Amino acid sequence: MSDLAIELKGIDKSFGAVHANKNINLRVHKGTIHGIIGENGAGKSTLMSILYGFYQADRGDIMVNGAKVTIRDPNVAIASGIGMVHQHFMLVDNFSVLENVMLGAEENAILNRGIINARAELKRLEDEYALEVDPDAIIEELPVGLQQRVEILKALYRGAEILILDEPTGVLTPPEADHLFRILEQLRDQGKTIILITHKLREIMAITDEVSVMRRGEIVATRDTAKTSVEELAELMVGRRVLLRVEKGEAHPQDVKLAVSGLTVRDNRGVVMVDDVSFDIKAGEIVGIAGVAGNGQSELLESITGIRHAERGTVMLDGDPVDVSGNADATELRKRGLAHVPEDRHHMGLVLSFEENENAMLGYHYDEAYLNGPMLNLDNIRKSAEKSVEKYDIRPPDVRLKTANFSGGNQQKIVLAREMERDPVVLVIGQPTRGVDVGAIEFIHKRIIEMRDAGKAVLLVSVELDEIRALSDRILVMFAGRIVGERLPDATEGELGLLMAGVEENQEAAQ
Repeated sequence: MSDLAIELKGIDKSFGAVHANKNINLRVHKGTIHGIIGENGAGKSTLMSILYGFYQADRGDIMVNGAKVTIRDPNVAIASGIGMVHQHFMLVDNFSVLENVMLGAEENAILNRGIINARAELKRLEDEYALEVDPDAIIEELPVGLQQRVEILKALYRGAEILILDEPTGVLTPPEADHLFRILEQLRDQGKTIILITHKLREIMAITDEVSVMRRGEIVATRDTAKTSVEELAELMVGRRVLLRVEKGEAHPQDVKLAVSGLTVRDNRGVVMVDDVSFDIKAGEIVGIAGVAGNGQSELLESITGIRHAERGTVMLDGDPVDVSGNADATELRKRGLAHVPEDRHHMGLVLSFEENENAMLGYHYDEAYLNGPMLNLDNIRKSAEKSVEKYDIRPPDVRLKTANFSGGNQQKIVLAREMERDPVVLVIGQPTRGVDVGAIEFIHKRIIEMRDAGKAVLLVSVELDEIRALSDRILVMFAGRIVGERLPDATEGELGLLMAGVEENQEAAQ
């Protein structure tokens, strides 16, 4: 019996002129966690999609447990013991947990005496792997951490011995990510093989046994995790030394450009998510908002940018009011200098079926440079997009490619380029580096600092506490919809963590 769960030999895959995978050779040992890292567009997801049967390789062989397998579609992959948890979950929002787990495996449930046994098997898997979730809960009502558990349960229910996870922590809070790692370690200890695709080097160092590095479609190195370092892996990924810290000079704040006063906002359920929040941001400074996801940050950004109705309060942009009734004119706000990078690029930042050049001017299509009388000037639109693609190193550099065909990190760079290149007065930016690789993170952080140094007012929301501390000139901490403290960036992680948990506020109230 082979000690290899997976062996890929000479895998090659092209999409037109884009050579996504080039002669890939990969060996994954049984009962290990094997990391695959690389820049956005390096070919990681394409390679795993070939292994799972979404794509077929142009050339090369796939060996599973020592036997050659032709994986024509995901059904063959599942029958071979391979399961995959995708970066963007493949769940039916209005189905229950149990219905989603059974979906596509109904025949198996029928043969095993139907839904009663399916429920029992789901309960067994939950107990065995500490994946507890209410089987009758509706998916859209669950937080993303529990939705991810459902994806893992789906794979285990189908008998997966090899589990592929594509950027699994991209939508998780730090505590949810820690819990996921405990689950993965338990799966490994019980003999499962895990392939982990991620761009987060700290996660690789914390959880994997081996790591393979991809760059521009090729595997350039494989290392025992215990024998490598973050610095070496970053250099292998990018092909040059990467600055893993943010370098910035002193801020020079000027006039107030964004002022929020007494803002109160309810979510779609009628629950108060932003509770009497007030703060301001000056030109030439970055104000970061720290907090565990779900404490009102999303609703705050949506209200400031005129997307969500505010129950009370005011927002002033460069001295003039923003309509917070939910009926703001987005075009007018952009003309006034409010740029917005939304937290969810898929639902609010991009139209995935549009070409890259169309998304690159989305929302700014009224600009005279893009018009030829009443018609769009496609030549100018594409030339402008080509400049942004080059400046922001968007890969592949094809402005006619459908946006859905770019990796998540490159999709993020499309949004960032569109908003940052408009010379805004205020830049509101949510989760700027979600799903972005280490090289692109370095680039994005530099651009944010450049925006500040050019006199822009920047409001930054991120669940990455290190990012908030590194970029911000002032840090506001949100808990349960309120600003519970303001700190300078030299505040310790422990101090900020207490504020994020509401502990210090409770202690002060008790004194």
